[in-house]
Amino acid sequence: MQKRRKNWLLVAALAAFLGACSVSWVVGGKLVEPTQRMVGRAPKGLFARDVSFSSQSGATIAGWYLDTPEATKTVLLLHPIRGDRRAMLERARFLANAGFAALLIDLQAHGESVGKAITLGSLESRDATAAVAFARDLAPANKLVAIGWSLGGASLLLAPELALDAVVLEAVYPTIDEALHNRVAMRLGPLADLVAPVLALQLPLRLGIAAQDLRPIDHIAQLGCPVLLLGGGADEHTPPAETRALFEAALEPKQLVLFEGAAHTDLYQADRELYERTVLTFLQQ
Repeated sequence: MQKRRKNWLLVAALAAFLGACSVSWVVGGKLVEPTQRMVGRAPKGLFARDVSFSSQSGATIAGWYLDTPEATKTVLLLHPIRGDRRAMLERARFLANAGFAALLIDLQAHGESVGKAITLGSLESRDATAAVAFARDLAPANKLVAIGWSLGGASLLLAPELALDAVVLEAVYPTIDEALHNRVAMRLGPLADLVAPVLALQLPLRLGIAAQDLRPIDHIAQLGCPVLLLGGGADEHTPPAETRALFEAALEPKQLVLFEGAAHTDLYQADRELYERTVLTFLQQ
């Protein structure tokens, strides 16, 4: 009787494990599923023109360029995961009013840029590289700065030798292992210790990359320019402790600002006055 009970427990445990693997496989598929959509022309009054260029990610990158009269600085704006260039529109308006030219793009597998899967910063880093080169061709004499939100920021950090004049990083994950764990823990609590590693193990199977390839914290010291880190004080996706860890890994000159009470959300909308004051002061230095 006791032996039969043990056998049933083993069968139940195996079934639970297989069930968890099946669920995590479905969740993993949703995580990297492309989010392409029609973006269309820039809103009236923005005075932006459609642009496109090739990236070594294999995508033709779609975007908008705001050629602000007499601009001496260009800002590259990179959106978060499952977003597109429209997520950065308000930032572009604010910076154009401050005298910046601006390049907004759709990362591969987002918006109007092609791509088979979201790669959590791997292929997107090649889009960042291509965007920097394209922006420099458009205005060679301009200083070039970049603002990356979440996936956009990770793409900047994972791209080698961008030679930017300044970088603003918003709610960027330090490692993909932490990012996956945080997101699972928000829904499954302590079970995240079991489920998150299974998700990480899918990366080579789905994307041909490993978790150690997605560690922005290992690259932030190589930026070679001033960096401003922004985070939400109540962010559960990228908690303040992780933003501080990125800050500690960065080289001077650097600055850290946490938006009190803000979750993993649009920090510009969370506190527009603080955002504009902080970012503009940093970029004008």
